[in-house]
Amino acid sequence: MTREEARTRIEAIGIFPGIRVGSADQALYCAEILYASGIPIAEIPMTVPDAVEIIRRIAREFPDLVIGAGTVLDSETAYRCIDAGARFITSTGLIPEVVAATLEANVVAIPGGLTPTEVIACWKAGGDYVKIFPAASLGGDLYIRSLRLPLPQIPLIAAGGVSQQTAEGFVRAGASALGVGMELLPKEAVAKRQNHRIQELARRFLGLVQKGRSSQ
Repeated sequence: MTREEARTRIEAIGIFPGIRVGSADQALYCAEILYASGIPIAEIPMTVPDAVEIIRRIAREFPDLVIGAGTVLDSETAYRCIDAGARFITSTGLIPEVVAATLEANVVAIPGGLTPTEVIACWKAGGDYVKIFPAASLGGDLYIRSLRLPLPQIPLIAAGGVSQQTAEGFVRAGASALGVGMELLPKEAVAKRQNHRIQELARRFLGLVQKGRSSQ
């Protein structure tokens, strides 16, 4: 999967799930159920045990799934994740060496920013998207709208505080995609393998993205 193909998939789906679980088995389950639910995208944060090996397994078992690494803080980790099959690399902030390593490997780069200065810096560094985290703490969809007005050329991913109640508003405000964690993959549902519950949540979030886009 090329960088452009991964970026196109992210744009089309509009949901950017973060898999924050305690084991490799749970991570693989989450990837499988997301894929089956129409969300072939998943981020494995480096805070998950054996994150790089999990990325490797998901990339091998689900070649059509856009798998990526989150909370990447140095270029060495970025290279390891890319070698394992990561299609995108995200960070909570702007780490120039991580962005440079990601772009060198022709993989989607998603640095994080908050202020207009940080968002512009992420974009100038070569970021395909800029992740706004924590978006809800800064005013939610109103803040995304405020950033988009002077910076419409910069694709934003809203993360932190995205729920069923706020998702449509974030999309309507101009977010290209939504970073969603436990609101989509509740700990209890993952632990008990509640497929129908997660599939229903996926259906709702996908619907909210489409509804938000149609009313922009």
